[in-house]
Amino acid sequence: MELRVLGCSGGVGGDRRTTSLALDQDILIDAGSGVGNLSLDEMTQIRHIFITHSHLDHIAFLPLMLDSIFDSITTPIIVYGQAETLAALKQHIFNNVIWPDFSVLPSAGNPVFRYQEMAMGDEIKIDGRRISMLPVKHSVPAVGYYVECDAGAFAFSGDTSVNDTLWNALNERQRLDFIVVEIAFEDKDEPLGKLAKHYTPKVLARDIEKLKHRPKVYITHTKPGVESVIAAECQRHMSGYDLNFLSGGETIAL
Repeated sequence: MELRVLGCSGGVGGDRRTTSLALDQDILIDAGSGVGNLSLDEMTQIRHIFITHSHLDHIAFLPLMLDSIFDSITTPIIVYGQAETLAALKQHIFNNVIWPDFSVLPSAGNPVFRYQEMAMGDEIKIDGRRISMLPVKHSVPAVGYYVECDAGAFAFSGDTSVNDTLWNALNERQRLDFIVVEIAFEDKDEPLGKLAKHYTPKVLARDIEKLKHRPKVYITHTKPGVESVIAAECQRHMSGYDLNFLSGGETIAL
């Protein structure tokens, strides 16, 4: 199992791309502007897309990708998410106003993609990989994902803030080799982090102590222009952890 970081920034500018992770050749977790780093051939190999929540930086390139490959695929792509997230996609994106409704095009019987609702406790099995939702706290309904195979397991927080739910859910799992977890703001912006429900380095350092596992930690979703500040603050607050700071293009293997 191999995770490729297509996009991991909290914004755009230069070579920054927003959140999208490719799991092997056929699965995406989120579909931000990082999807644009895939070739057309690579896009046509995607069969499953797991969405954490409805914010634009995590879904912006989903409609563009589907439009780019609709005539090159023969079976629908499956888009997974919790009920509230899929409802937002239906109402606000694939509504024939913002974008064509590719869930019924070119035909209802064989559309470009299908929705598949997931709930906590559901496990999707795809060729030896097992994917389940993790409960998180954000400003809109949101989830993280836990992914495991025989070789190991990792978690992706999606967007979240102070909570017990994510860490308790991970503590119930037997294995956690690495976690990709968000930090959006530097410490001085903690009030904004509380309002927007994002982590800062100091706040994550307190929360991650709830985790019984000791995985590698990959930091994602930092706001443009403050990446080095956030990295330094993480090193200061979490010196006992194996910290890694994503910039895009990395491949993490299990």
